[in-house]
Amino acid sequence: MNDIDAWVWWLIGAAGLGIPLVVTAMPEFGMLAVGAVAGAVTAGLGGGVVLQVVVFAAVSVALIAVVRPVAARHRAQRPQLASGIEALKGKQAVVLERVDGSGGRIKLAGEVWSARSLDGSVAYEVGQEVDVVEIEGATALVV
Repeated sequence: MNDIDAWVWWLIGAAGLGIPLVVTAMPEFGMLAVGAVAGAVTAGLGGGVVLQVVVFAAVSVALIAVVRPVAARHRAQRPQLASGIEALKGKQAVVLERVDGSGGRIKLAGEVWSARSLDGSVAYEVGQEVDVVEIEGATALVV
């Protein structure tokens, strides 16, 4: 073990941290791996063991403290442009055939859709405007 330089051990540690990153998709392991690479650079430049550990810890903690909240905020945002079924939710439609809890037809975004009343006790008559709340398969749930 004395024949291998410290920077090589740090790179082995970085690779070791990269494996659970890929397997679990937890970005924290990637941040720790970058910290290990920083420790390897410190060792390669001749820094002592204490300095290597301090650089590893500082870089890892800094990355986790800065990148993780940004990633969480980014993940929580809804896509700016809705497409497909998501784009139809919240749209208005016109009733073509009476819509109640058992079914009916509406014209939604220029297409004829099967529809069902979200509240089964409410019925919508021909020509009435309704709002699409949800899409289940090929059926629009309306209010």
